[in-house]
Amino acid sequence: MAFVKAEKIWMNGRLIPWEQATVHVLSHVIHYGSCIFEGIRCYKTQRGPAVFRLRDHADRLFDGCRIYRMEIPYSREEIEAAILETVRVNKLEACYIRPLVYRGYESLGVDPFPCPIDMAIAAYPWGAYLGKDAAEKGVDVMVSSWRRPAPDTLPAMAKASANYMNSQLIKMEALVNGYVEGIALDSAGYVSEGSGENLFIAKKGVLHTPPLTASILPGITRQTIVQLAQDLKIPLIERSIPREALYTADEVFFVGTAAEVTPIRTIDRVPVGPGQRGEITSRFQAEFRSITSGQTDDRHRWLSPI
Repeated sequence: MAFVKAEKIWMNGRLIPWEQATVHVLSHVIHYGSCIFEGIRCYKTQRGPAVFRLRDHADRLFDGCRIYRMEIPYSREEIEAAILETVRVNKLEACYIRPLVYRGYESLGVDPFPCPIDMAIAAYPWGAYLGKDAAEKGVDVMVSSWRRPAPDTLPAMAKASANYMNSQLIKMEALVNGYVEGIALDSAGYVSEGSGENLFIAKKGVLHTPPLTASILPGITRQTIVQLAQDLKIPLIERSIPREALYTADEVFFVGTAAEVTPIRTIDRVPVGPGQRGEITSRFQAEFRSITSGQTDDRHRWLSPI
C-alpha cells in the first residue's frame, strides 16, 4: 500500500519535514536489521481522534529493546507524548503510527554496541490492510511452506525488523500463488500465525489460539480479543493447534493492528465452515469497532485522546 504522506515525522526528539526523515546508508540498521518497532492505530471517535492501547504498545517496544540490549534514550511517558504530538501536528483524525528504535550510524560489523540508538515516529493515513472487502467477505489464505523461527533462534516476542524477512517470504509465497495471506507453522509443525497477524479458530462455540511458545508475536490486538472473549463470555483456550484443525474449524480469523479482525474464508482452497464470516467473528468485529469508534464506553481505558 502506497504512502499517503503526512507533513511531519518525529525524529530523535524533533518534528521535521517528512522528506528530511532520512538515515545514512551505512547505518547499522540497514545492514543488520537492528530495529524494534511498533504498529499502532489512531481511531476517529465521537470525541475526536484517539490512539488505541498506547501504553501497551509502548511497553512492548521497551520489552523488545530490552531483549536486544537497546537502551531507549526516552522514557515511556516521553514516547507516548511524542506519539500523540505527532498525530496532532499532522492533523490526522485516523491513522497508522509507526514508532521505531534502531541502531544508527557509527560503525559496521555484527557488534552493534558502538552504534547510537536512534528513534523516529511516523503517522500517516492507512486503510484496510487485507483489502477493502476483507472484513465482510473474508480472505483466502494458504498454509505456508516457510516455518516460523525456532524459539532459540530469533526471539518472536520482540517486534524486530529482522523477523519480518521471514514474514516477507510467507507473504510473497501467498501472493504469487493467488492468496491474500499465508499461515505459518512453528518449528514443531503447529499453527503459529500469519505474516503479520495473530490467529484464532472457533470450534463448537469455543475459541482457540496458539500460545506464545508457538513463535508468535504477543499481539496487542490478540490481547484485546482475549479480554473481549471474557467480556462476551466466550470460552477461550490457548493451546497448540495442529494444522488439520484449520480445516475442521467452524471459523478462523486474523487479528492485528493492521488487520484488526479479519475473517478467513478459505485455507488451501478448503472453505472454513460455510465459507463466509461466522457469528463469533462478527461479534468480535462489532465489539471492537464499537469500542474503537467511541460508540460504547471505553471500559478498559484503551483509548488515549489526542
